[in-house]
Amino acid sequence: MLRILAAFCLALIALPASAALPSLSQDEPAEAQPAPAPTAGNTLSDQRDPQADTRIANRLRDIYAQVSGFSAIEVEVNEGVVRLTGSAPSQQAIEEAGAIAARFDVATVENEIARDTSLSGTADIVTALVDRMREAVNMLPLIGVALLIGLAIVVVGYLLASLKFVWRLFTPNDFLADLVASAIRFIAVIFAAVIALDIIGATALLGAVLGGAGVIGIALGFAMRDTVENYVASLMLSLRQPFRANDLVNIDEFEGRVIRLTSRATVLMTLEGNQLRIPNSTVFKANILNFTRNPQRRFDFTLGVDPDDDATAAAELGRETLAGLPFVLTDPPPEARIVEVGDSNVLIRFLGWIDQRETDWFKAQSAAIPAVKNALEGAGFGLPEPIYRLRFDPRSASLPFENIAERDGAPTRPRKPKPDAEAVLADVAPSDEIDQMVEEERESPEAKRDLLDHRRPVE
Repeated sequence: MLRILAAFCLALIALPASAALPSLSQDEPAEAQPAPAPTAGNTLSDQRDPQADTRIANRLRDIYAQVSGFSAIEVEVNEGVVRLTGSAPSQQAIEEAGAIAARFDVATVENEIARDTSLSGTADIVTALVDRMREAVNMLPLIGVALLIGLAIVVVGYLLASLKFVWRLFTPNDFLADLVASAIRFIAVIFAAVIALDIIGATALLGAVLGGAGVIGIALGFAMRDTVENYVASLMLSLRQPFRANDLVNIDEFEGRVIRLTSRATVLMTLEGNQLRIPNSTVFKANILNFTRNPQRRFDFTLGVDPDDDATAAAELGRETLAGLPFVLTDPPPEARIVEVGDSNVLIRFLGWIDQRETDWFKAQSAAIPAVKNALEGAGFGLPEPIYRLRFDPRSASLPFENIAERDGAPTRPRKPKPDAEAVLADVAPSDEIDQMVEEERESPEAKRDLLDHRRPVE
């Protein structure tokens, strides 16, 4: 009996222990199994649904079938890599097809779509062109309104530009008045184009046109740099007025009388009677010598007297001779300057002043030179020519050239009689041939384009 009770107690004790052992054997493998690592959104997973490629391919085919121009595109998807083949009507369509495929959860997109250049592929282009033409036809009423408004702006601008008498009141000369009128017309055309394009909603076209116009303007500016420079110089000369009509000027070694100043060139009449046109860009940058501005003008010439003569006495005699000429001014008085001792003479420069309103400069100089020369020779001063001594051998003596003609009996050149000092001087009155030619040129129809204005102050 006692044995039975002991066995029963042992069985009760062993039963909870045997129930706990299976639970321990099952929990140990579960605790040993590692947990799966989380995957980031921008990384590829090492597991993929085998049906995902098929679903993406079918979805892309359905989308391309609904878009015009994508019907010839073929789709293949393998392990998340999308490969597009076939053809599309334009490069833009090819890029759009690739962008649509890239929006799916795929690894990459290989866009191998080719542009359809066959005649059948142009059907979509023709259709789009027809649609655009239909849209343009539907917009004809709006385009007509835009054209009418733009035309009205242009007409108003041209009417304002035609009021030149108003612009002449605010500008110093007609050239600037024409420039203001041209600027108003240009602004009116540009403003009309901007308003018209904005009404029809073509602001993108307007930006392209203005951008193209800017590029073209820069290119033309470089290509027509000389023309633009000449135009600006004409504007500045019309404001500065550096000379008057019929002024005798020297511009870059070109001498003549001014006929007119145009918008492109300064026209001169040379002293030989030829017409000379100098670009205004050259005139604006050149040194301008105006002989007419000051009525008093000085002439000068140089004579050489014998070194054995008294150079100071010769200079004083020449100065007194110039002072005795009726066309030489006494204020400022004439002068004589000993300037150089030459090889065979002493050079004296004689200077005298004249009034160009009564005396011609060239005639005065031409009459003064022989008057002083004759006075010096009449007083016994020698005016030797250059003398050269020849030596045929370094050891030979100098040859008496002055006695060779008399020794050999050769005929000598007879001396010409000296002119009478009291001879009547030549006429030195100003010549008016060139002045008359200039006046005739100024009375021609081209005189209307003259920018010289005697009412404006001279620079």
